[in-house]
Amino acid sequence: MSHEEISRIVVIGGGQAGGYACKALRSEGYTGRLTVVADEPHDFYERPPLSKGVVTEGEPLPRLFPEASLAALALDWQRPKRATAIDRQAREVVLDDGERLPYDRLLIATGSRPRLPVAAWGEIPAVMTLRSWEDAQRLKASLGESRRLGVIGGGWIGLEVASSARKLGLEVEVFERQSRLCERSVGAEVSGALAELHRARDVALHLSRERIALDEQEDGRVVISADGVAAEPFDLVVVGTGVEFNLELARAVGLAIEQGIVVDSGGRTSDPHIFAAGDVAQHPQLGLCLQSWAYAQNQARVVAEAMLGQDAHYDEPAWLWSDQHGVNIQILGVPHPGMRCVVRQEPQGPVFCYLDDASRLVQMVAFDQPRAIKLGKRWIAAARVLDAGQLADPDVNLMSLR
Repeated sequence: MSHEEISRIVVIGGGQAGGYACKALRSEGYTGRLTVVADEPHDFYERPPLSKGVVTEGEPLPRLFPEASLAALALDWQRPKRATAIDRQAREVVLDDGERLPYDRLLIATGSRPRLPVAAWGEIPAVMTLRSWEDAQRLKASLGESRRLGVIGGGWIGLEVASSARKLGLEVEVFERQSRLCERSVGAEVSGALAELHRARDVALHLSRERIALDEQEDGRVVISADGVAAEPFDLVVVGTGVEFNLELARAVGLAIEQGIVVDSGGRTSDPHIFAAGDVAQHPQLGLCLQSWAYAQNQARVVAEAMLGQDAHYDEPAWLWSDQHGVNIQILGVPHPGMRCVVRQEPQGPVFCYLDDASRLVQMVAFDQPRAIKLGKRWIAAARVLDAGQLADPDVNLMSLR
């Protein structure tokens, strides 16, 4: 299909994936109408800083693009509004105010929302989740008047909030159901290093806590009971126990869905006129949803090209990072069953290399070692067979293994 026949593109979602898709569509020469349906009033912004500099330093809205670049995209903003339905036959998106937006191509980039393990927790004023700019502003204000913070969930968001709160001088305790931190996304050796990092900064960790209950006190503080043991009340509780993907629109119109919306390497769904990007788009090779800044940005760019009929393919490995207690932790790849760990201890920080049966890299986690991650990307792309002895030996220069 040529450019001329595509004159109306609708993007549902005003986050990182939606933003980069719009930018790429214009960069690739699309001059037609480009409509963005966003449920927040803000311009496109990044979410990673919300748990870090926004709450500790009061950084401004982390815009994706400078105002002039955004204006040049000539977007038809529909905000704050919600898409309530997709009419596949008519090729229209229905908005909550009843307006119908016709499309030649539709991009679903609806992202995710925090999951609360117990719905009633949402009724407690001192209990918060973190997803939006407004959430971060509220969290910043609440941290400023709190002495004790309880964090439910020992995943990346929970640990970043714990780190930010320690920087601000709060007492912090983390409660996690699993036996180790970030269990779903990294191996046991990395979980151990994360635990050491937090304990060294006086974050109390309560792991393997099966039953966690919250109880609001008369003074507004919250008591957390873990397996029947109650901690001293907390002024504030942040819940970071994973997300729900916003799949309702896609499900209602019968698109193929597994963990997320099933897409090919060009982001096409089971409907040739509908594409998906970001959190809700299941990674085409890994078969799982990645909540990652890099995936939202890079996969969305590829999808934009495919929407315009170009031969575009996304096949990058998973890559995400986290900043905790002044340490930059980068994670490349995803865990595989039966992988073995080779640890390289260097003065800058450790590098954890996980190898498969054929001694190929499947995951690398590096603490303050960005150059190692660049090498890891090359090794994964080349399916390179590695020598565990050399990897573990800090006297062997990793660059010599290019």
